[in-house]
Amino acid sequence: MLANYHTHTSRCKHASGEDRQYVENAIRNGMQVLGFSDHCPWVYPDGFVSGTRMMPSELDDYVHSVESLRDEYRRDITIYLGFEAEYIPELMEAQDRLLEGYPIDYMILGEHFAEREPFTTYLGQRFQDPAILRNYVDMVIEGMETGRYLYCAHPDLCGLNDREIYDQEYRRLCSYLKAHSIPVEINLLGVVEHRHYTDPHFLRLAGEAGCNAIIGCDAHTPGRLDHREGQALCQTMAAQAGLPLVDFLPGFGPKHITP
Repeated sequence: MLANYHTHTSRCKHASGEDRQYVENAIRNGMQVLGFSDHCPWVYPDGFVSGTRMMPSELDDYVHSVESLRDEYRRDITIYLGFEAEYIPELMEAQDRLLEGYPIDYMILGEHFAEREPFTTYLGQRFQDPAILRNYVDMVIEGMETGRYLYCAHPDLCGLNDREIYDQEYRRLCSYLKAHSIPVEINLLGVVEHRHYTDPHFLRLAGEAGCNAIIGCDAHTPGRLDHREGQALCQTMAAQAGLPLVDFLPGFGPKHITP
């Protein structure tokens, strides 16, 4: 892997390690680009505190840390500042106000919830109800249509036991991604932890649709960034599905530093 755009920090409350360790592991892996994309904070009108994302009060520290590391390691690797966030229409305006003025390079869409916490269900599981998957695909497409997000993290996060409806809905999503030149993420965390995503069957649907793919480490520990065995497995899955791999996202490649 030459780049990873899906990197978390301990601020999200379910990752570990120092920010510097993520950078050094990426360099040891030979990466030219590292994008930090921790779980973006929301502003909840009732003061709810999420256990799965950073607090708004941690924004300054996050931005300062990433910018400092970008400067310190500028001759070794290009670092971008980003977020992973859901698309939840009722909260978008407040999130925009929260992030205004911060030098954010990009966002990726990670639709873990279809509605705001805590009044919702985590979508990273297999469901019996086809309406849940249909709504998930609708929300992902609606979110991508806003132009806010570079790509969709773990696009097959929402599982369904009915394979016929699964194929129908994910073909719809893959057709959209292909039409808009958005790569399908092969999620290294899901692969190495034997989760139901990334599913080789989903990748075959993406390959049939003519999509490209990108590997996202979804790193919640620094070790995910130099997990060579996991990277090789993701590359094999891409090849088996007929998915060309993208090294760098357009506009977010390595920046050459003049000594």
